[in-house]
Amino acid sequence: MHNETKKKVAIIVAHPDDETLWAGGTILSHPDWQCFIVSLCRQNDPDRAPKFAAVAKILGGDGRMGNLDDGPDQNPLPETEVEDAILKLLPFTEFDLVITHSIYGEYTRHRRHEEVGRAVVKLWQSGKIKTDELWAFAYEDGNRKYYPISIEDAPVFFPLPHRLWELKYSIITATYGFNPNSWEANATPKEEAFWQFFNADQAGKWLVNGTTTL
Repeated sequence: MHNETKKKVAIIVAHPDDETLWAGGTILSHPDWQCFIVSLCRQNDPDRAPKFAAVAKILGGDGRMGNLDDGPDQNPLPETEVEDAILKLLPFTEFDLVITHSIYGEYTRHRRHEEVGRAVVKLWQSGKIKTDELWAFAYEDGNRKYYPISIEDAPVFFPLPHRLWELKYSIITATYGFNPNSWEANATPKEEAFWQFFNADQAGKWLVNGTTTL
C-alpha cells in the first residue's frame, strides 16, 4: 500500500499500558515500523497520560489519547462513539498493518477492550480504515483461572527474547510505575500472539461467528 521504507502501523488500544502488555515486545522488535499508538481512554488522567507519552517514545512511535468513559461500571458505549473516537485520533486512515484488541478481550473481562476490537473491524469493513493486515491480540485467562497467556496456535506467535521481555517489563514497572506485585506486572506476557486477518471479509466472519480462518 505504501512505498516508504518504514511500514506504517497503527496500534489501537483502550488504555495506556495495553500497547505494552499485549504487543510491546513485537513493537520493540520492529524498528522498521512507523507506529501510531492510539489509546481511547485516560487522556485527562494526570498520572497515566504523561506516562503514555513517554512510553510511546520508548516504543519508537507517536502516541495520541482519547477520553472515552472508563468508569468502574464499564457501561456499554454506542458503537458509533467508539468508532468516531478512533477516527479522530488516527493521523490518517491507510496503514500497512493495524494491531488492536480481540473482540473477546484478553482476559475475563473488560468491556472497553472488546468494544475497541469490534469497532476496528467494523471500520475496516466500512472502508473508513484501510489496511493490508489486521492483527488482534490472542490471549486467554481460563475464565480468570490464571494470568492471561498467549494462544500458541494463533497465526502469529512470538516468544520474546529475555532482554526484550525485561525491557517490556521495565516499561510496565518503571515507566508506567506499576508495583512489581501488581496485576499488570505479574501478567506481563513473555510470549505475544495475534490473530491475523488479510481482508475485511475474513475479519467480519470472526465478528459474526468467531471464525478466524479464511
